[in-house]
Amino acid sequence: MTMRQHGNAPIVVGVDGSERALDAVRWAAREAEGWNAPLHLVSASGYPDLYIGATLPPPGGLLDELEEHGNNVVAEAEQVAAAESGVEIHTQVTPDSPIPFLIEMSTTARMVVLGASGRGGFVGLLVGSTTIALAAHAHCPVVSVRGTPAATGPVVVGVDGSELSEDAIEYAFAEAALRDTEVLAVHTWSDADTEAVFSETRLQFEWEPLEEAEQRVLAERLAGWQERYPDVRVRRVVERDKPRHQLLECSRGAQLMVVGSRGRGGFRGMLMGSTSQALLHHAECPVMVIRRQQPERA
Repeated sequence: MTMRQHGNAPIVVGVDGSERALDAVRWAAREAEGWNAPLHLVSASGYPDLYIGATLPPPGGLLDELEEHGNNVVAEAEQVAAAESGVEIHTQVTPDSPIPFLIEMSTTARMVVLGASGRGGFVGLLVGSTTIALAAHAHCPVVSVRGTPAATGPVVVGVDGSELSEDAIEYAFAEAALRDTEVLAVHTWSDADTEAVFSETRLQFEWEPLEEAEQRVLAERLAGWQERYPDVRVRRVVERDKPRHQLLECSRGAQLMVVGSRGRGGFRGMLMGSTSQALLHHAECPVMVIRRQQPERA
């Protein structure tokens, strides 16, 4: 789902009663108000997972207890959201496993928003393999609300020249326009990156210096979006560095960071290695992860 396909799609928030989850609710409520979108607060207990491989059936009253806990959790979250904005709010409690449930919800959502960590049904939701699973299979952006977003900072976007980063750029410009702030576009390169060194476009420019080639790649990627959003200011950062270093540095003082879940060049395997771990555990602002819905061209 692209920005142009959202319509009146809701913003879905996974809640578990933790303070981090309530931070996500507050952030999502403000986001929903900006987009004039409904807010959908959900609690998934993961009841079937609790006894996988167990030799004894679960206690008879456990499901009732989990449902009661879920109802209390979403009621608290609803109060927090209502105090933050006047958006339309819906709630849902389910015994389903969190990840499959949220992936299904993502098919009709504008975005799925989660706290940086939690407890209960969503325990460890943004740690390790669970994060990778959600970011790899969700049908809409996934936002990890962490840190303290700056009130007037930029929207940071990681750009690697891939089609996926084009999607990230689209969301970054839209979010910057919503916040009346600038886009900070970050592009990194390395002498060891053979794809950059031997790129077709660089050869067409008669082996222009690599740094100039990377500056040009970034400018070309941003050009169309700057025309579409003429009121959004743009700053560019092109550095010979690892992407996680630059992105973590830029997260300080940012309102939001937007990255693709998979790319090429400096952002290859972003959600499979150190870059993903660094961003999800150490970024000092909310992180929006975009994945491409259709297969990339070979």
